[in-house]
Amino acid sequence: MDFDKLINNSENKMRIIQELVPGKQITLAHIIANPDEILYQKLGLDPAESHTGTAIGILTVSPSETAIIAGDIATKASGAKLGFVDRFSGTVIITGTVSEVEASLKAITDYISEKLGFSVCEVTRT
Repeated sequence: MDFDKLINNSENKMRIIQELVPGKQITLAHIIANPDEILYQKLGLDPAESHTGTAIGILTVSPSETAIIAGDIATKASGAKLGFVDRFSGTVIITGTVSEVEASLKAITDYISEKLGFSVCEVTRT
């Protein structure tokens, strides 16, 4: 069959259906060490927390409800604070010192990998 005719024929329209099939995974785990104050403002975080030695941790999990578990682990693993938890998108943002954020992300990735059997990406850092 001629593909050009198929595309240009109004009776045979192509329809693409896109679905999200969440896996059991952490797709992003990143530490931003010593971010500028403007980044705190743009993320809706308290800019008073931005000073030398601070960090922002970003995590994206799927299924998205896992963000609740990650937020719980983050606060229990260190003195890090929750900046944002979205159970609909699977996004978690934590703040604290570089070592607190690092400890929290490590605790989260370890637990989710070992106890829940998720695929986990490497923790990256800038």
